Amino acid sequence: MLFIDEIQNSPAALKNLRYFYEQKKDLYVIAAGSLLEALFKSRPAGFPAGRVEFLYLYPATFREFLQARQETQALAYYDTVPLDPVARAPLLKLFHEYALVGGMPEAVRKYAAGDEVTALNPVYESLVNSYLGDTEKYAGSGKQRQVLRHCLEAIPGETGQRIKFHGFGRSGYGSREAGEALRIIEKAMLIYLVYPTTGYALPARPDRRKYPLLQFIDTGLLNYTAGLQASHFSHPDLCSLHQGIVAEHIVRQELIAGDLERRTAPLFWVRDKKQAQAQLDAVIPYQDRLVPLEVKAGKTGRLRSLHAFIDRAPCRLAVRLYAGELAIAETQTPEGKPYRLVNLPYFLAGKIHEYLDHYAIA
Repeated sequence: MLFIDEIQNSPAALKNLRYFYEQKKDLYVIAAGSLLEALFKSRPAGFPAGRVEFLYLYPATFREFLQARQETQALAYYDTVPLDPVARAPLLKLFHEYALVGGMPEAVRKYAAGDEVTALNPVYESLVNSYLGDTEKYAGSGKQRQVLRHCLEAIPGETGQRIKFHGFGRSGYGSREAGEALRIIEKAMLIYLVYPTTGYALPARPDRRKYPLLQFIDTGLLNYTAGLQASHFSHPDLCSLHQGIVAEHIVRQELIAGDLERRTAPLFWVRDKKQAQAQLDAVIPYQDRLVPLEVKAGKTGRLRSLHAFIDRAPCRLAVRLYAGELAIAETQTPEGKPYRLVNLPYFLAGKIHEYLDHYAIA
């Protein structure tokens, strides 16, 4: 096996990958690099189309976090469907640790080795500075470099919210300047610009005329850069931390990491009408349906946006992720439409499809 790291620094190496495929079929070749999409756009490298398979690496998932911690019993609990009721408390505690630390490999490694969370801050700071330096290399001008730096510094404070490009991060930059910078940062895999859909069935299409939601690369980095680390210890329910943004962020991070062959974030759903606005945290494809998903504490009757979707959709199935117990409810919307609600502890976000297969065939 031949492993080539940081291949983005050598366009010639990228071009020559085709010859390994054609002339050295017995040799396995793995090339790793960041900002490859930005590289292709700024410096065409004669990439060998059809000769290379793309896979995407993400921050460690909750399951990988448990593996790194050598939590054998917790892994057995996590992999058992349906969840044993005795497993909820220990998995919830470990998931809160995971939401605090995040999934950046060096941070996970040091935490698994026994370091305190505060001892991880140099790791986070080094990563942030590396991202700043690497991303600025792909600025087309000095002005664009300034915009990129501003956007990177402003992103933690805007994460989890719908954003406007014009004036992004309380700046004087216009839509074009900030939009171009944020798209470069997205190509660097540091953020996702998650657009909403307004439909009720597959295929779900993003509406790029509407404001996107900003997703950062990793919740641990978000906690560090946004100054949220200390807050974790006073909130037993992630849905009550930072207006629920941390819970939604870590759930979305788990959903993104479920597909290594595509780099996509789950769409969220909106209905923008005067006096009848609604927004769902995500809609996910399942079989022939678009299933609504909410990350929310509270009682079933308070799921107003979810009910607004169910009332108009062909689907009679929904998922709520929260800190509570695993529970399946046959219920109905306030307008009387019956549906099945799969209530999952949010540490099972990475296993949603397995639980839908187990409970929700309808």
